[in-house]
Amino acid sequence: MAGQAPIPAEDLRAAIEPVRDWLAGEAEQPARSVVGTAVKTSARWLAQQVPGRSVEVRVPPHVAVQCIEGPRHTRGTPPNVVETDAATWLRLVTGALTWAEAVAAGKVSASGNRADLSAILPLRPLRQH
Repeated sequence: MAGQAPIPAEDLRAAIEPVRDWLAGEAEQPARSVVGTAVKTSARWLAQQVPGRSVEVRVPPHVAVQCIEGPRHTRGTPPNVVETDAATWLRLVTGALTWAEAVAAGKVSASGNRADLSAILPLRPLRQH
């Protein structure tokens, strides 16, 4: 995340708040820009908290970030890739869905021996108490 200012936890929470009712099935899907902001902010927050280049997290069409220390990836398809849709990603980062549930339901594609994000999701500032 070189060149980007750190994202404060308050900004992460503020980006997620407008999508919470949608994620809970209590509201219509917000505008694409609102969902995109929540996805980008949460993925970039993850990358700043768990820096590295061994895993690429993709949430098309919104964002792709590299995170987690380990062998550096520089070209082509990385050996460790996590890919999912926006709603699933946001449910994972907020704790509304567990990693195991998402993988079992086929909502997450995770390839490579470092592509298990269960230890770092949900994101600490978003965990339900």
